[in-house]
Amino acid sequence: MEFTTFFDVVKTETLALHPAEIVSTLTAIIYLVLAAKENVWCWFFGIISCSFWAWAAYFLYNLQIDSLLQVFYVAISFWGLYQWKFGSQAKNKLPITKLSVAEHATIIGGGLVLSVIVGWLYAHYTTAAATYIDAFTTVFSILITFMVIYKKLDNWLYWIVIDGVYVYLYWTRGGYLFSILFVAYIIIAFLGWLEWQKKYKKGYRAEVR
Repeated sequence: MEFTTFFDVVKTETLALHPAEIVSTLTAIIYLVLAAKENVWCWFFGIISCSFWAWAAYFLYNLQIDSLLQVFYVAISFWGLYQWKFGSQAKNKLPITKLSVAEHATIIGGGLVLSVIVGWLYAHYTTAAATYIDAFTTVFSILITFMVIYKKLDNWLYWIVIDGVYVYLYWTRGGYLFSILFVAYIIIAFLGWLEWQKKYKKGYRAEVR
């Protein structure tokens, strides 16, 4: 695709955005930035973002499954807020921890199996496109959300992979604006990983003293 055509498409998509999509996108970026800084206020912006996107997915795109997923995110965000604030055994701020090798294996293995099952259901009972890729991103997005809730450092690396798949998914379907948005998400996720890595090491050093 020529650059002029590409930018024309992006400009057209940007101008065509509904206000609900704009609010959802902006608050999603704020959520990611605050989450990278381990700021508990990220959950409030996550709730706002998912609420607006649930409305947009249902009423603008007739994406009922995605809309329900966003409603789930809204509900689970309240749990995330509680965990970040009072989730430690001492009812204090939850510390950053890492997943074990066994936990990685369980998440990846279980996630792939669930992705195949959900993809098959999508393919046979819905008119959705790219069913297995969509199922893969949906299943792992939910799993990673729980990693964020329990402050697992590895969540950022998983997000980088999933956001990379989203870049491909939207690009192949002509959603160039959203592809660019997910590239931005990848950058923020990488910075989030660096920030949490520093805090994790600092906390680990404090524990071993």
